Amino acid sequence: MAVSKELMTTTLSIEVESGVDNKGTISYKKKNFSGIKGDATPEALATVADAIKLVLANQTRYTLVNEISMLEDNA
Repeated sequence: MAVSKELMTTTLSIEVESGVDNKGTISYKKKNFSGIKGDATPEALATVADAIKLVLANQTRYTLVNEISMLEDNA
């Protein structure tokens, strides 16, 4: 069975501090940036994320790339 995978969307997410829970643990929310080109390199994504982090008021944690692909049966 031949199956191909086609990238449909790419989203850049940055986890940003959103407060502290009742145990004193820092909580985070994701800020998502869509419209990312599928052929963007990891270096380019990191550069963009670093620039965005500079203008955010709260501290950040992880930078994530979410990719959604469609599988097609090529039979």
